[in-house]
Amino acid sequence: MDIVLYCLAIVIAAVITGLLGYFMVPFLHKIKFGQTIREVGPSWHKNKQGTPTMGGIMFIIGSSVAAVICIAFLWLNGGAETQLMFVKVVAGALMAVGFGIVGFLDDYISIKKHRNLGLTEIQKLILHFIIVGAYLLSVALAGGTTETVIPFVGSVDLGFFYYILAAVFIVGMVNAVNFTDGIDGLNTSVTLVVALVFSVIAMLLNRVGLSLYAAAIVGAMIGFLFWNANPAKVFMGDTGSLFLGGAVCALAFGVDMPILLILIGIIYIVEILS
Repeated sequence: MDIVLYCLAIVIAAVITGLLGYFMVPFLHKIKFGQTIREVGPSWHKNKQGTPTMGGIMFIIGSSVAAVICIAFLWLNGGAETQLMFVKVVAGALMAVGFGIVGFLDDYISIKKHRNLGLTEIQKLILHFIIVGAYLLSVALAGGTTETVIPFVGSVDLGFFYYILAAVFIVGMVNAVNFTDGIDGLNTSVTLVVALVFSVIAMLLNRVGLSLYAAAIVGAMIGFLFWNANPAKVFMGDTGSLFLGGAVCALAFGVDMPILLILIGIIYIVEILS
């Protein structure tokens, strides 16, 4: 049953995301929601000027719908997990959506003002930490501990410093994913692999709800690649990249391995530099 739901989450997310492109890409063109390219950078990149952005809305909807359908079916048919895992999945998904909303505001302002800058860095950081604070508080109230699993070492209790490090890790990771956007298919393909790895880890730990959420992200990336692969017909914008950053963090904390965010963040940065 679990593997069937897993595959179903991928298929539903991929189909919904892919089909939404047939409506959203022309719509974004029509309302002139095109990407503004920085003056600095390679000249060939300026050819992307005017390519529709905010395409992240497509996979936010696709992954969310797929996750809700499959996880709800799991929990309603006796597959409910602990209250803590329930909160980690739901709060993690809401955290990702929250980051997506911040990205939407950033994209909308930059497009309306015809510039690459939307929200200021201070405004974004304040909103980011508010979202992270709400996520960490909800997990703590559900019985979450300050322990974290370090590969090859074991479980380590960080005490109060756990929350400080967690907040810094999440905000840093979200911005690392954000930096990877802008090159056709790069952020999409990297996140697809990352989500796939986390889905396997979650499945091995028997955290089925979390594994299904990761599978929904995988499917959504597959559907979005149809539109985002070179030559990109649409960019995800900060709407999508900040959402993905939040989703990756939710998965890492969901399997109690936030330390992996350091390695994952490095992978994202190396990809954009290469």
